[in-house]
This record gives sequence, structure tokens and C-alpha cells, in this order.
Amino acid sequence: MLGPTTGPITGLLGGSFNPAHAGHRRITLFTIAALQLDEVWWMVSPGNPLKPKKGMAPLAARVRSAKAMSKRAPIKVTAIERELGTRYTVDTLRALKRRFPRRRFVWLMGSDNLAQFHRWKNWRQIAREMPIAVIARPGYDDDAIASPAMAWLRDYRLSAARLRNRGEWSAPALIELRFDPDPRSATQIRRADPDWEDGLAEPAPRDEVTRSLIHDSGNGAGA
Repeated sequence: MLGPTTGPITGLLGGSFNPAHAGHRRITLFTIAALQLDEVWWMVSPGNPLKPKKGMAPLAARVRSAKAMSKRAPIKVTAIERELGTRYTVDTLRALKRRFPRRRFVWLMGSDNLAQFHRWKNWRQIAREMPIAVIARPGYDDDAIASPAMAWLRDYRLSAARLRNRGEWSAPALIELRFDPDPRSATQIRRADPDWEDGLAEPAPRDEVTRSLIHDSGNGAGA
């Protein structure tokens, strides 16, 4: 699927950010450098059908944690899925392309997500919407390599250099990014500090893409 050949290149990193942590920032800055992105949007998901609701902090608290972790970096924190009214990633990506037609988007995911990508709604169509960059994560590479999604996507592999130098912005395209693994995880942070979100929900944070205030209401997107 063809897209614009000029315009800002924006990486999209979706997730719960429950909470955001230094590992998110590190892999984002690495990816920006590797793919020469203009910026990355951290898309904080209001809800994910593949993850349990128990233990999920309020949306506003997760957004505030992401904004604190992304300071002084080319990262924008957004809960735009809530405003778009989309529930699934495939619908979100289509809506973003309609709303921002001059931008070139790259979907960013960890190898843990690639391992279960075939469970996402219309996952092949997601791959046709925009290039996908997969970031290695400790302990998940073998599952990702053996996954049904990888069996389909491996024919569309590109190097980071080839993605940057393409004459057209098209998909499917799979870029595999490897660097020193980062063992940090949101799960570890929650175990060490179960009340990490205390004090982060108020006042309502402002979305850095739409500029609207983010309150803890409404349904959101997921896989």
C-alpha cells in the first residue's frame, strides 16, 4: 500500500505504559536514531483486549507517567485512540493515516508482540497499512521467529538503510532492530511499587498530539 513519499516520519509505539519506564525511552531513542525518525508518538492505550484489566492504572496516571519519562526527547504522548473511537489497532492506523495524510508512519513493536501478532484483528492488514519495525526483547526472540506472523512477514524484510532510502513509502515492510537488550519492565516496577500511580491522576494531563485534556473515561483501542 502506497503512502506519501515526503513529510515527517513518525514512529508509533502503542502500549499500556503501566507505567512508562526508562526502557521505553531507551528503545525509542535507539529506534529514532536507527530509522532517522522525526519523532515517535507513545500511544497510551485506554484498553487492550489481550491484557487483563486487573492491575491497570487509570489512563490519566499512565499518560502522566509517560510524559514524565519522555521529557526533552522527540516523543509525544497521546491517548488519541480514545478520541478516534477505535477499538482495534488496524482501525486506529487507518484513522491516523486519514487524519494526518502528510505524515509517514512506522509501526513499532517489541518481539514479544510479534510473537502474538497473529492473534491481533486483521494483522495482515495492519502490515499493509505501514512499515513495521520490530525491536528485540530479551526472552522473546525465539517465539517471534517461530510465529505465524513472522512466517508471512519474512518475505518483506528490509534493512533500516533500505527503508530510509526508499523512493516510495510502501508496505508490507519488516525492519528488525537489534541492540543491547533492556531487561526493565513495567511488571517489575509494579511488583516493587504497587502504588506507583498514586498522585499521578490529577490534574488531567493534556494530549500532546490532539491537545485535549485526558480524563479517565471512554473505551479505547487494543490489539
